[in-house]
Amino acid sequence: MREYFIKTKRIGFSVWDAKDLDLATELWGHSEVTKYICSSGKFSKQDIIDRLNTEVHNHVIYHIQYWPVFELSTGELIGCCGIRPYKTESHSFELGFHLREKYWGQGYASEAAKAAVDYSFRVLKAEKLYSGHHPQNKASEKLISKLGFQLTGTVFYEPTGLYHPFYELVNQTIDT
Repeated sequence: MREYFIKTKRIGFSVWDAKDLDLATELWGHSEVTKYICSSGKFSKQDIIDRLNTEVHNHVIYHIQYWPVFELSTGELIGCCGIRPYKTESHSFELGFHLREKYWGQGYASEAAKAAVDYSFRVLKAEKLYSGHHPQNKASEKLISKLGFQLTGTVFYEPTGLYHPFYELVNQTIDT
């Protein structure tokens, strides 16, 4: 039984562990999920291992990651959603989410992203969040805008070899 440190109406956030390779493969082993996050469109077995190790490392060092997200009613992996360090800016993170195809179009990405934004601002006291998406990923573009992120320009994203639209969301609850 997994423990959840964030729960919403339908989902629970857990933490990736080095023993989660099967779950990581369930998510990043499908080209529908990875087509917009790497130039080949598909992760190799080593890419999946590397991605899992990155998430575990981020948790150990920074206590954040693109956390695995589970459906509360079934315990099934929906995908991942969370934050990672953003460059060298303190108190600023990059939001991201990857969902298994069977969970697309059901509001899970929005529910998870809202919870991750809330956690980042309320618990971690983040000053800013950033997010980006593949230029062809219209679903991510729509969600990022719906969350209130403002377009700041484009950034070169090495894994795809493309310039991705990039956005910023400022924490309005911090006293300045």
